[in-house]
Amino acid sequence: MAKAILIDRENGQHVATLRDIDEGLLSVGNVTVDVEYSTMNYKDGLLITGERSLISVFPMIPGIDIAGVVAESEDPRWSPGDRVVANGFGLGERHLGGLAQRARVEGDWLVRLPDSFTTFQAAAIGTAGYTAMLCVLRLEKLGVRPGDGDILVTGASGGVGGVAVALLSKLGYRVVAATGRMSEAEYLRSLGAADIIDRAELAAPGEPMQRQRWAAAVDTAGSHTLVNVIAGIRYGGVVAATGLAHGIDLPATMFPFILRDITLSGVDSVMQPMAVREEAWARLATDLDVAKLETMVEEIGLSDVIARAPRILAGEIRGRTVVDVNRD
Repeated sequence: MAKAILIDRENGQHVATLRDIDEGLLSVGNVTVDVEYSTMNYKDGLLITGERSLISVFPMIPGIDIAGVVAESEDPRWSPGDRVVANGFGLGERHLGGLAQRARVEGDWLVRLPDSFTTFQAAAIGTAGYTAMLCVLRLEKLGVRPGDGDILVTGASGGVGGVAVALLSKLGYRVVAATGRMSEAEYLRSLGAADIIDRAELAAPGEPMQRQRWAAAVDTAGSHTLVNVIAGIRYGGVVAATGLAHGIDLPATMFPFILRDITLSGVDSVMQPMAVREEAWARLATDLDVAKLETMVEEIGLSDVIARAPRILAGEIRGRTVVDVNRD
């Protein structure tokens, strides 16, 4: 038996409970992991509350992140005792996820944890931090350099945004952080933000071409926020877009793209090939200040998960939420 957060459907509604499950319930896979830590992300909030119907199979264990130790393996690449992390691949949606004491996954989904990270730190990074690193890699590969000008990060008080601020500042970029919680200004400066702006500046419909303010951006919001970000990017700039906290729509025009040569690059974290995942985790091991990471983290137990879900969707949670699955 193992403890888990289990989501089922009752009378057409999502119902999440903390319960003991038989390991026979676990998904098909060739590696079994003793989970030590998982996380709560925006997507987990959607899964647990049922606010958006993302789950394809019931019952479902949410948790898009797994950090732990291999218990059993039919995959020759993995042996009992190996420390591993898994992000994406439909965890919590199509495949039982990490908010449980045990998980069964495919060996192809696992990344060997760099020696410099504990499993707690790996969970603290999680999909959010890994996605932030993918965004930084994308900006680099599209030619953005520290001397080019300010880099805007939206949703900076959240998980992806906070890690992006920390990474970019350590790499020498001058970071402007946009947040809906101006009370977090000192926290964001501690992560490396040089300037803070209120997300309200970006949230309402605006002109399609605006004052050129930023060389590049990491956007976690979408909708009018992303449109205004694009409208304020300098000639030849790049936007790495990876979120939809503001909305899924994009009511933009073509003007910034054809008049300022802007690149809008979508960044997916769910199905990235293994070579990219390994590159991202290797870069995190060298480019992320662990001391800054630890200031972003709040640790909770499994019994705290369900109550936290609506607070995450409401934007009330700063930084990263790590779940110790062996603590109630």
